[in-house]
Amino acid sequence: MSEPSPGPGSASPTPESMDAFFRRLGSATDKLPKRLKQFAQYIAANPDKVAVSTIAELAEGAAVQPSAVMRFCQEMGFSGFSHMQKLFRSDYSDKWPDYATRLEQLREHGSDTPSALLAEFVDVGRSSLENLMVTVDPKALQQAVDVLARAETIHLVGFRRAFPVTSYLAYAFEKMEVPAILHSGLANMNMDHLIRPNDAVIAATFAPYTELTLDIAAKARESGADIVAITDVVTSPLARLKAIQLLVAELDVGAFRALSASLCLAIALAVSVGAQRNGK
Repeated sequence: MSEPSPGPGSASPTPESMDAFFRRLGSATDKLPKRLKQFAQYIAANPDKVAVSTIAELAEGAAVQPSAVMRFCQEMGFSGFSHMQKLFRSDYSDKWPDYATRLEQLREHGSDTPSALLAEFVDVGRSSLENLMVTVDPKALQQAVDVLARAETIHLVGFRRAFPVTSYLAYAFEKMEVPAILHSGLANMNMDHLIRPNDAVIAATFAPYTELTLDIAAKARESGADIVAITDVVTSPLARLKAIQLLVAELDVGAFRALSASLCLAIALAVSVGAQRNGK
C-alpha cells in the first residue's frame, strides 16, 4: 500500500490512525506557534469533540480563531479540517463506542463466553505489561519516586476507570504508613483545599480524560504541589501542568480496557516509595 500524501503544511505523511496522530502531536506541540499550541492542548484534552463539532465550535472551545484551527490541521499533515475530522470519526469513535455497542462487538467477535473472554483479557494484559517496559521512562519513574518519597502528604486523584488505580495506591500507602489521602469524590465532597505546597499529587486519567481530575491537578499545581501523572500519551492535558508523566498503554478487548499495566505500575510505584521513605 502506498504512503498517504502529506497535507500542505507538513512534509510528513498524513496520520492514518489516532495513535499516529497523537504521536505526531506529541512531537510537534512544543514547536507550534502560541495559538496553534493552545489549540493542540485543547484537542489533547477533548479528542472526542473533534468528531462531532464544527470548526467554529472547536475554535470557541479552545479560545482561538477559526483560522488557527485550519492552520493546525495543515501542520498535522491534513488538507483541511474535514480531512482531519474524518480520521477522528472513523478511528476514535470506533475505539470508544458506547457499552451496548461494545457488547455487540464482543458477540460478533465470538468472545461472549466467559472462558473466551478470559483468554482474550489474559492475552491483551500480557501485551500491555510488556509495553509498560517501553512506555515508562526509567528516569521519569525514579523522579516520581523521589518526589513522592519526600512529600509530606500524597494526594491520590483518579475517577471513573482510573479509580481502582488510586484506590490501590491508598491501600498500599496505608499499609506502609505513608501519609496519603484518597480523593474519592464521594458525596461530591471536594478536598482539594487540603493540598499543600510540600505535598505531591498522583493524578491518574486516560482518554477521554476526566475533567475533575484535571481540575484538582491544576489547583494542586497552583498551590505549589508536585504532580505525578499516570496517563496514556505525552499530549495528555496533565503535561501542561509540568507533571512527571508515567505513560501506560492498555490494550482492549472489544473496546473494553483492562487495568493490568496500570495496576502493575501502581504496585511498583507504591513499593518503591515506601522503601525509599523508610530508608531501605
